[in-house]
Amino acid sequence: MTFKTFTRRTVMAAATAMAVTGLSAPAFADGHQVVDSIHFLIPGGAGGGWDGTARGTGEALTGAGLVGSASYENMSGGGGGKAIGYLIENADSNHGTLMVNSTPIVIRSLTGVFPQNFRDLTLVAGTIGDYAALVVPAEGGPADLNSLIEAFNADPNGVAIGGGSVPGGMDHLVAAMVFQAAGADPVAMKYVPYDGGGATMAGLLSGEVQAVSTGFSEAIELAKAGEVRIIGVTAPERVDSYAEAPTMVEQGNDTTFVNWRGFFAAPGLPEDKLAAYQDAIAKMYDTPEWEAVRARNGWVNIHNPGSDFQSFLEEQETVIGDLMKQLGFL
Repeated sequence: MTFKTFTRRTVMAAATAMAVTGLSAPAFADGHQVVDSIHFLIPGGAGGGWDGTARGTGEALTGAGLVGSASYENMSGGGGGKAIGYLIENADSNHGTLMVNSTPIVIRSLTGVFPQNFRDLTLVAGTIGDYAALVVPAEGGPADLNSLIEAFNADPNGVAIGGGSVPGGMDHLVAAMVFQAAGADPVAMKYVPYDGGGATMAGLLSGEVQAVSTGFSEAIELAKAGEVRIIGVTAPERVDSYAEAPTMVEQGNDTTFVNWRGFFAAPGLPEDKLAAYQDAIAKMYDTPEWEAVRARNGWVNIHNPGSDFQSFLEEQETVIGDLMKQLGFL
């Protein structure tokens, strides 16, 4: 399987219901409450992507009357492994808990950061996503994606790609996907990891790297601030929140990718409890409370429940694993 096959088919299978913006359905009355309460377990600290996703989802579910109450617990450690281990080891007492996670659960289990993987949990639903993007300085730099690839092919040592993840992390892997789809050697691609957005931007503006791989929502803010130009986004078509950004696909590069976020429950969760969680999340998309949260955070809606979620994760695991082997990380 190549990334060319994975990116178009898998992401579109995952995005089984790209939500329509501007929904105006009325909030659900108390009589339509689906779940009494949910305790959200967050594998990272306050203010991060997992934290925002859990709290935003809880806000929408309770505000719409679908869930009676929501509570939150941040449990950092082990690259997310501490929370996963806790959920598994205390499964019988955690049937009221949903844990948020995202693409790193696949990457970190492959690399052995923690011994568990998504199969050790009950898969509830994928809910949102953030596309990836390649950006260059607002002034100068490659004119477009193909110009960047051409510069790399002419002088591989003269083109470096920066990112905010470690080598073998998501920013690195996304850039490698793009280069591979263009027929360039992803192993020869020079990747420079940075600690934090400020350091990454400094590297780009100083010329230490010629482009940066980052999340699309972050790239939008940088582009609006006049700091960067987005030369490619991994969406299947242009995204309304920043339609100026061209897709990889329209430039002849068949790469689409979404960093999903979704929810997992403890192993052995009763079927009726799982069905209630999935029903509440499905109904959430039709509420103005959710649309307000989604728009505020610039998220892409992806509703990918149950077996569809598992199929997507299994294929993502295979494809990411293949690339990590090519790059020497597995």
